[in-house]
Amino acid sequence: MNVKVSVVIPTYNYGRFIAEAVESVLAQTYPIAEIIVVDDGSTDDTETVVRTFGEKVRYVRQTNEGVCSARNRGINSSNGDMIAFLDADDIWLPEKIEKQLARFAEDPEIGLVHCGLREFDTATGETTALHLEGCEGWVAEDLALCEKPVIQGPGGSIMVRRHVFDEVGGFDRRLKIYEDWEFCLRVARKFKVGFVPEALVNYRSHGVNAHLNVEEMERSTLIAWAKAFDTDDPAICRLRRRSYGNLHKILAGSYLQSGRYWGFMRNLIASLWFRPSYLGLYLSRAAGRRKDL
Repeated sequence: MNVKVSVVIPTYNYGRFIAEAVESVLAQTYPIAEIIVVDDGSTDDTETVVRTFGEKVRYVRQTNEGVCSARNRGINSSNGDMIAFLDADDIWLPEKIEKQLARFAEDPEIGLVHCGLREFDTATGETTALHLEGCEGWVAEDLALCEKPVIQGPGGSIMVRRHVFDEVGGFDRRLKIYEDWEFCLRVARKFKVGFVPEALVNYRSHGVNAHLNVEEMERSTLIAWAKAFDTDDPAICRLRRRSYGNLHKILAGSYLQSGRYWGFMRNLIASLWFRPSYLGLYLSRAAGRRKDL
Protein backbone atom coordinates (compact mmCIF):
# COMPACT_ATOMS: atom_id res chain seq x y z
CA MET A 1 0.00 0.00 0.00
CA ASN A 2 1.57 3.27 -1.13
CA VAL A 3 -0.41 5.81 0.87
CA LYS A 4 1.21 8.86 2.45
CA VAL A 5 0.04 9.42 6.02
CA SER A 6 0.49 12.76 7.75
CA VAL A 7 0.12 12.94 11.53
CA VAL A 8 -0.95 16.19 13.19
CA ILE A 9 -0.33 16.64 16.93
CA PRO A 10 -1.67 19.86 18.49
CA THR A 11 -0.17 20.70 21.87
CA TYR A 12 -0.31 23.32 24.58
CA ASN A 13 1.94 23.05 27.65
CA TYR A 14 2.22 19.26 27.39
CA GLY A 15 5.99 19.07 27.36
CA ARG A 16 5.77 16.32 29.98
CA PHE A 17 3.70 14.11 27.64
CA ILE A 18 4.64 15.07 24.07
CA ALA A 19 7.70 12.80 23.77
CA GLU A 20 5.63 9.67 24.44
CA ALA A 21 3.07 10.78 21.86
CA VAL A 22 5.71 11.35 19.17
CA GLU A 23 7.50 8.11 20.00
CA SER A 24 4.25 6.18 19.57
CA VAL A 25 3.94 7.62 16.04
CA LEU A 26 7.53 6.77 15.17
CA ALA A 27 6.89 3.20 16.37
CA GLN A 28 4.05 2.58 13.90
CA THR A 29 4.30 -0.59 11.81
CA TYR A 30 3.22 1.46 8.78
CA PRO A 31 5.77 4.15 7.87
CA ILE A 32 4.54 7.69 8.52
CA ALA A 33 5.32 10.27 5.83
CA GLU A 34 5.42 13.26 8.18
CA ILE A 35 4.75 14.24 11.78
CA ILE A 36 3.67 17.81 12.39
CA VAL A 37 3.54 19.15 15.94
CA VAL A 38 1.67 22.43 16.21
CA ASP A 39 2.59 24.23 19.42
CA ASP A 40 -0.33 26.46 20.37
CA GLY A 41 1.75 29.01 22.29
CA SER A 42 3.18 26.76 25.03
CA THR A 43 5.14 28.38 27.86
CA ASP A 44 6.74 25.17 29.14
CA ASP A 45 9.54 23.06 27.60
CA THR A 46 7.41 21.70 24.73
CA GLU A 47 9.62 23.17 21.99
CA THR A 48 12.81 21.85 23.57
CA VAL A 49 11.36 18.34 23.85
CA VAL A 50 10.02 18.28 20.30
CA ARG A 51 13.25 19.53 18.79
CA THR A 52 15.14 16.58 20.29
CA PHE A 53 13.52 14.47 17.54
CA GLY A 54 15.33 16.50 14.89
CA GLU A 55 14.14 16.17 11.28
CA LYS A 56 11.77 13.34 12.18
CA VAL A 57 9.25 15.92 13.38
CA ARG A 58 8.24 19.26 11.89
CA TYR A 59 7.68 21.82 14.64
CA VAL A 60 5.23 24.65 13.99
CA ARG A 61 4.58 27.35 16.57
CA GLN A 62 1.66 29.75 16.73
CA THR A 63 0.12 32.12 19.25
CA ASN A 64 -2.46 30.55 21.54
CA GLU A 65 -5.56 30.19 19.37
CA GLY A 66 -7.00 26.85 20.51
CA VAL A 67 -6.93 23.22 19.42
CA CYS A 68 -9.08 23.76 16.31
CA SER A 69 -6.75 26.40 14.94
CA ALA A 70 -3.75 24.18 15.73
CA ARG A 71 -5.23 21.17 13.94
CA ASN A 72 -6.18 23.27 10.92
CA ARG A 73 -2.69 24.80 10.82
CA GLY A 74 -1.13 21.36 10.89
CA ILE A 75 -3.32 20.03 8.11
CA ASN A 76 -2.67 23.07 5.94
CA SER A 77 1.06 22.40 6.41
CA SER A 78 0.76 18.72 5.45
CA ASN A 79 0.85 16.88 2.12
CA GLY A 80 -0.35 13.36 2.99
CA ASP A 81 -3.15 11.38 1.31
CA MET A 82 -4.45 10.56 4.79
CA ILE A 83 -4.50 12.74 7.90
CA ALA A 84 -4.37 11.19 11.37
CA PHE A 85 -4.80 13.16 14.58
CA LEU A 86 -3.16 12.55 17.93
CA ASP A 87 -3.62 14.63 21.07
CA ALA A 88 -0.30 15.41 22.73
CA ASP A 89 -1.20 13.62 25.97
CA ASP A 90 -2.26 10.35 24.31
CA ILE A 91 -0.37 7.36 22.89
CA TRP A 92 -0.93 5.07 19.90
CA LEU A 93 -0.36 1.33 19.79
CA PRO A 94 2.10 0.31 17.03
CA GLU A 95 -0.47 -1.19 14.62
CA LYS A 96 -2.96 1.67 14.85
CA ILE A 97 -2.32 3.23 11.44
CA GLU A 98 -1.79 -0.08 9.64
CA LYS A 99 -5.13 -1.46 10.82
CA GLN A 100 -7.02 1.71 9.96
CA LEU A 101 -5.53 1.81 6.46
CA ALA A 102 -6.67 -1.78 5.96
CA ARG A 103 -10.21 -0.71 6.78
CA PHE A 104 -10.01 2.15 4.27
CA ALA A 105 -8.82 -0.30 1.62
CA GLU A 106 -11.90 -2.47 2.12
CA ASP A 107 -14.38 0.22 1.08
CA PRO A 108 -13.59 3.28 -1.10
CA GLU A 109 -16.75 5.02 0.18
CA ILE A 110 -15.27 5.31 3.66
CA GLY A 111 -14.08 8.83 4.43
CA LEU A 112 -13.06 8.41 8.06
CA VAL A 113 -11.92 5.49 10.22
CA HIS A 114 -11.85 5.44 14.01
CA CYS A 115 -10.90 2.81 16.59
CA GLY A 116 -11.41 1.81 20.21
CA LEU A 117 -9.40 3.26 23.05
CA ARG A 118 -8.14 2.48 26.52
CA GLU A 119 -8.28 5.05 29.31
CA PHE A 120 -5.44 4.85 31.80
CA ASP A 121 -4.43 6.63 34.97
CA THR A 122 -1.30 8.73 34.54
CA ALA A 123 -0.06 8.15 38.06
CA THR A 124 -0.38 4.36 38.09
CA GLY A 125 -0.57 3.37 34.42
CA GLU A 126 -3.57 1.21 35.28
CA THR A 127 -6.48 0.83 32.88
CA THR A 128 -9.52 2.77 34.09
CA ALA A 129 -11.86 1.98 31.18
CA LEU A 130 -11.98 0.26 27.80
CA HIS A 131 -14.09 1.77 25.02
CA LEU A 132 -14.61 -0.77 22.27
CA GLU A 133 -18.10 0.34 21.23
CA GLY A 134 -18.38 2.17 17.95
CA CYS A 135 -20.42 2.46 14.79
CA GLU A 136 -19.59 2.26 11.12
CA GLY A 137 -21.37 2.80 7.83
CA TRP A 138 -23.72 5.75 7.40
CA VAL A 139 -23.70 7.01 10.99
CA ALA A 140 -24.74 10.68 10.71
CA GLU A 141 -28.13 10.13 12.37
CA ASP A 142 -26.58 8.21 15.26
CA LEU A 143 -24.00 10.96 15.72
CA ALA A 144 -26.65 13.67 15.64
CA LEU A 145 -28.72 11.91 18.31
CA CYS A 146 -25.80 11.57 20.73
CA GLU A 147 -27.48 8.63 22.47
CA LYS A 148 -24.72 6.03 22.25
CA PRO A 149 -20.99 5.80 21.51
CA VAL A 150 -20.54 6.30 17.76
CA ILE A 151 -16.98 7.57 17.24
CA GLN A 152 -14.57 6.97 20.10
CA GLY A 153 -12.04 9.61 21.18
CA PRO A 154 -11.86 11.54 17.91
CA GLY A 155 -8.92 13.65 19.07
CA GLY A 156 -6.61 10.66 18.85
CA SER A 157 -8.52 7.87 17.13
CA ILE A 158 -9.62 9.21 13.75
CA MET A 159 -7.93 9.15 10.38
CA VAL A 160 -9.51 10.91 7.42
CA ARG A 161 -8.85 11.04 3.70
CA ARG A 162 -7.31 14.35 2.69
CA HIS A 163 -9.90 15.07 0.02
CA VAL A 164 -12.65 14.44 2.57
CA PHE A 165 -11.18 17.02 4.94
CA ASP A 166 -10.88 19.49 2.08
CA GLU A 167 -14.50 18.90 1.07
CA VAL A 168 -16.14 19.27 4.50
CA GLY A 169 -13.83 22.02 5.76
CA GLY A 170 -11.67 22.29 8.85
CA PHE A 171 -12.40 22.32 12.56
CA ASP A 172 -14.62 25.15 13.79
CA ARG A 173 -12.37 27.58 15.66
CA ARG A 174 -15.27 28.80 17.82
CA LEU A 175 -15.39 25.44 19.61
CA LYS A 176 -13.13 24.26 22.42
CA ILE A 177 -15.09 21.12 23.32
CA TYR A 178 -17.10 18.79 21.04
CA GLU A 179 -15.25 20.30 18.08
CA ASP A 180 -14.37 16.77 16.98
CA TRP A 181 -18.03 15.65 17.23
CA GLU A 182 -19.09 18.54 15.00
CA PHE A 183 -16.30 17.78 12.49
CA CYS A 184 -17.11 14.05 12.40
CA LEU A 185 -20.79 14.80 11.86
CA ARG A 186 -19.98 16.86 8.79
CA VAL A 187 -17.90 13.98 7.46
CA ALA A 188 -20.56 11.38 8.28
CA ARG A 189 -23.25 13.28 6.41
CA LYS A 190 -21.29 12.84 3.16
CA PHE A 191 -19.16 9.72 3.64
CA LYS A 192 -19.26 6.33 5.27
CA VAL A 193 -17.37 5.76 8.51
CA GLY A 194 -15.19 2.73 9.28
CA PHE A 195 -14.34 1.28 12.68
CA VAL A 196 -11.56 -0.92 14.05
CA PRO A 197 -12.98 -2.46 17.27
CA GLU A 198 -9.65 -2.62 19.08
CA ALA A 199 -8.15 -0.34 21.72
CA LEU A 200 -5.42 1.18 19.56
CA VAL A 201 -5.22 4.48 21.48
CA ASN A 202 -4.16 4.93 25.10
CA TYR A 203 -6.13 7.91 26.43
CA ARG A 204 -4.55 9.59 29.42
CA SER A 205 -6.76 10.60 32.37
CA HIS A 206 -4.95 13.27 34.36
CA GLY A 207 -7.63 15.61 35.69
CA VAL A 208 -7.13 18.53 33.29
CA ASN A 209 -8.78 17.14 30.15
CA ALA A 210 -10.75 19.80 28.29
CA HIS A 211 -14.13 18.08 28.70
CA LEU A 212 -13.99 18.61 32.49
CA ASN A 213 -14.76 22.34 32.01
CA VAL A 214 -18.56 22.18 32.20
CA GLU A 215 -19.26 25.84 31.40
CA GLU A 216 -17.11 25.66 28.26
CA MET A 217 -18.72 22.34 27.42
CA GLU A 218 -22.14 24.01 27.45
CA ARG A 219 -21.01 27.01 25.40
CA SER A 220 -19.31 24.90 22.75
CA THR A 221 -22.00 22.25 22.48
CA LEU A 222 -24.77 24.80 21.99
CA ILE A 223 -22.81 26.34 19.11
CA ALA A 224 -22.08 22.90 17.66
CA TRP A 225 -25.72 21.75 17.90
CA ALA A 226 -27.01 24.98 16.34
CA LYS A 227 -24.61 24.48 13.45
CA ALA A 228 -25.46 20.78 13.08
CA PHE A 229 -29.19 21.43 12.81
CA ASP A 230 -28.91 24.47 10.56
CA THR A 231 -29.75 22.29 7.58
CA ASP A 232 -32.57 21.41 5.21
CA ASP A 233 -31.72 17.72 5.42
CA PRO A 234 -35.01 16.14 6.61
CA ALA A 235 -33.24 13.09 8.05
CA ILE A 236 -31.28 15.35 10.41
CA CYS A 237 -34.03 17.90 11.09
CA ARG A 238 -36.46 15.28 12.37
CA LEU A 239 -33.95 14.38 15.09
CA ARG A 240 -33.63 17.92 16.43
CA ARG A 241 -35.87 17.78 19.54
CA ARG A 242 -34.65 14.33 20.52
CA SER A 243 -31.02 15.35 20.10
CA TYR A 244 -31.37 18.59 22.07
CA GLY A 245 -33.12 16.65 24.82
CA ASN A 246 -30.17 14.28 24.98
CA LEU A 247 -27.69 17.17 24.97
CA HIS A 248 -29.34 18.95 27.89
CA LYS A 249 -29.56 15.64 29.76
CA ILE A 250 -25.78 15.23 29.36
CA LEU A 251 -25.18 18.82 30.45
CA ALA A 252 -27.48 18.42 33.45
CA GLY A 253 -25.54 15.37 34.57
CA SER A 254 -22.21 17.14 34.10
CA TYR A 255 -23.34 20.13 36.15
CA LEU A 256 -24.71 17.86 38.88
CA GLN A 257 -21.45 15.92 39.05
CA SER A 258 -19.49 19.14 39.44
CA GLY A 259 -21.82 20.49 42.14
CA ARG A 260 -23.17 23.37 40.05
CA TYR A 261 -26.86 23.01 40.90
CA TRP A 262 -28.25 26.01 39.01
CA GLY A 263 -26.72 24.71 35.80
CA PHE A 264 -28.09 21.27 36.63
CA MET A 265 -31.67 22.53 37.12
CA ARG A 266 -31.56 24.78 34.05
CA ASN A 267 -30.49 21.94 31.79
CA LEU A 268 -32.79 19.42 33.47
CA ILE A 269 -35.77 21.64 32.65
CA ALA A 270 -34.50 22.14 29.08
CA SER A 271 -34.13 18.39 28.57
CA LEU A 272 -37.73 17.86 29.71
CA TRP A 273 -38.99 20.61 27.41
CA PHE A 274 -37.38 18.87 24.42
CA ARG A 275 -38.10 15.31 25.63
CA PRO A 276 -41.00 15.13 28.14
CA SER A 277 -40.61 11.35 28.18
CA TYR A 278 -37.52 11.83 30.36
CA LEU A 279 -39.72 12.75 33.32
CA GLY A 280 -40.29 9.09 34.17
CA LEU A 281 -36.55 8.40 33.93
CA TYR A 282 -35.67 11.26 36.27
CA LEU A 283 -38.37 10.30 38.79
CA SER A 284 -37.22 6.68 38.88
CA ARG A 285 -33.61 7.76 39.43
CA ALA A 286 -34.67 10.14 42.23
CA ALA A 287 -36.64 7.35 43.87
CA GLY A 288 -33.63 5.04 43.63
CA ARG A 289 -31.43 7.60 45.34
CA ARG A 290 -33.95 8.03 48.17
CA LYS A 291 -33.90 4.26 48.77
CA ASP A 292 -30.11 4.37 49.05
CA LEU A 293 -30.21 7.01 51.79
